[in-house]
Amino acid sequence: MSGRPDRESGTGLISSAAGVVVFLMFLMLAVQLLFGLYATSTVNAIANDAVQRAAGAGAPSLEEIEADARNSLGRIGQAAEFDWTSEDTDGDGIDDTVVLDLVVRPPRFVPASLGGAIGLDDVHRRVSIRREEFDG
Repeated sequence: MSGRPDRESGTGLISSAAGVVVFLMFLMLAVQLLFGLYATSTVNAIANDAVQRAAGAGAPSLEEIEADARNSLGRIGQAAEFDWTSEDTDGDGIDDTVVLDLVVRPPRFVPASLGGAIGLDDVHRRVSIRREEFDG
């Protein structure tokens, strides 16, 4: 023996396992954050497209628009909550604005208690647009 202390003494299975678990938790948190950001941008785009279609002249039925939006959202669209309303925004007594409230639950990779604490809850969007009417 050379008289130098062994630099690897004290390292063990428990500390290595703890390090791996912490690394995996950070990895899952990063994956959850990426999926949340992707779901948010996708929901924004699809909600805007759906409301724009509904407000257009000669628009298809809301059921057809909603079915297309659910299809575009994929698996998370099957459990999405669509709430269609119309509002009078200019005070003339005629509903002239189409409003969609959309709630989507993105997939989870971390426990719900942790995801909710850092802002990875359900995606809630309220989109409104004025109806298009042309005077002939």
